[in-house]
Amino acid sequence: MLRAQLPLNALRAFEAAARRLSFTAAAVELYVTQAAVSHQVKALEQRLGVKLFHRLARGLVLTDEGQALLPAVSDSFDQIERTLQRFRAGALREVLSVGVVGTFAVRWLLPRLERFREAHPLVELRLSTHNNKVDIAAEGLDMAIRFGDGAWHGVRAEEVLRAAVTPLCAPRMAARLESPRDLASVPLLRSYRSQEWPAWFAAAGLDAPPAAGPVFDSLSLMIQAAGQGAGVALGPPSLFGRELHARVLVQPFPTTVEVGSYWLTSLKSRAPTPAMEALRAWCLAPEVQHAAYEEA
Repeated sequence: MLRAQLPLNALRAFEAAARRLSFTAAAVELYVTQAAVSHQVKALEQRLGVKLFHRLARGLVLTDEGQALLPAVSDSFDQIERTLQRFRAGALREVLSVGVVGTFAVRWLLPRLERFREAHPLVELRLSTHNNKVDIAAEGLDMAIRFGDGAWHGVRAEEVLRAAVTPLCAPRMAARLESPRDLASVPLLRSYRSQEWPAWFAAAGLDAPPAAGPVFDSLSLMIQAAGQGAGVALGPPSLFGRELHARVLVQPFPTTVEVGSYWLTSLKSRAPTPAMEALRAWCLAPEVQHAAYEEA
């Protein structure tokens, strides 16, 4: 069947009547008469050679054939509607689905969303957060921002923000720390990346004490716990500048260690869309990179 021959009006009448199980209600929705809806549905039934409704005194009931047709028709009209909504002022809006590791989303991306929207008004960002475990293909994402070394199989990765970490804690906890050796006597809050504290102690010229203290799957939550006096956490000062400036957190020692960066990633097997290129260029722009440290 040629697409030009699709009975769109009849399909629309069928979809509305099937959704509401009423020709009268469908007519109100479509701004036509009840007779027009009934006529369109009857014409579609004749065209298909099947009955789509059982017409009962109390209303309509879908036949097996009607039940089979309804999802396909509804999904098709929904897709058309979604596509039409992407047009604004004669231009096509492009949806961009991005998964973002939670701390980066809150600390870096959200304060800049309005700036991105102003620069790219035709890109509709759809954001979801994750705790650094993300499958771009399986989750239907276009891109993802995650933390690590950037070496993920089948993934194109570009560094957005370096995030050297250092001990951060509440001022009253810092008062107990005269040297890095004193960290052995206080709770050390840990992330699921078990190598971080050993790496920091090595950078400080010390052996790491035995692992102890609670483990967090969220950097933001871990740093919040540190600010409340629960212990000392490793975190990037570049993302917690407000708390450091307000003395909610302090950095008791100057030693930092590189344990990873935040990367903008996409599948190598997929050609970038214009929206993907727009986000990439924006994230890597020098003015945005510099602002990462000014606004954090």
